[in-house]
Amino acid sequence: MTAARPEGAPLLEVRNLVAGYGEMSVLREVSIDVRAAEIVALVGSNGAGKTTLLRALSQLIAWHGEIRFDGRSLAGLDADEVFALGMVQVPEGRQLFDRMTVEENLLMGAYRRGDLAAVRDALERNYALFPVLGERRRQLAGSMSGGEQQMCAIARALMASPRLMMVDEMSLGLAPVIVDELLDVLAAIREQGVTVLLVEQDVFSALSVADRGYVMETGRVVREGSAKALAVDPEVQRAYLGA
Repeated sequence: MTAARPEGAPLLEVRNLVAGYGEMSVLREVSIDVRAAEIVALVGSNGAGKTTLLRALSQLIAWHGEIRFDGRSLAGLDADEVFALGMVQVPEGRQLFDRMTVEENLLMGAYRRGDLAAVRDALERNYALFPVLGERRRQLAGSMSGGEQQMCAIARALMASPRLMMVDEMSLGLAPVIVDELLDVLAAIREQGVTVLLVEQDVFSALSVADRGYVMETGRVVREGSAKALAVDPEVQRAYLGA
């Protein structure tokens, strides 16, 4: 039996995490917290270790240290068991099924859910959140624009009824106006009670919507704090704006 999570404790707790690929260690003693119903930005340049952290959280690579979700250790669990707990990833590059329709892609996100009425309700909620997906539900996902595909990837994750949605490089290759629309969507998702861990190279876009943030460099967390404080931190501005 899993002990009840103390009131006010983080939904996700990562302590002294070390992970990598083969003999190569990428993450070095990484510790972060994500509280329920907040947006946390994990930012840094390409190669900082952000995606490696998400892969460790999703049990896709081996790791050492401690990861706890809702008070439960993830040690020994596999990727499907972590998904079943409500930790759902929106992968970098969307990774849609290009030759399947938009609606078929969304239904893939609900493959573990047995209540067909609830799945249908989730579809309609996603179509309300992303009207363009409702208009194009019969269109092949691979024929949509990059921004529409990113909407589809987020909607597919929401179909799994996540407790924690981990979004990897959402802004990659997208126009700023589309990124702003997607950031508004993440804010709306958070208002619905879904916790979001947003992993981004676009540092200041991520911080604009987040409650708190962590800055990673070469596999380590080098800054943490409120998103507002990090956005005006001279060292962060110097590193990512050249100020």
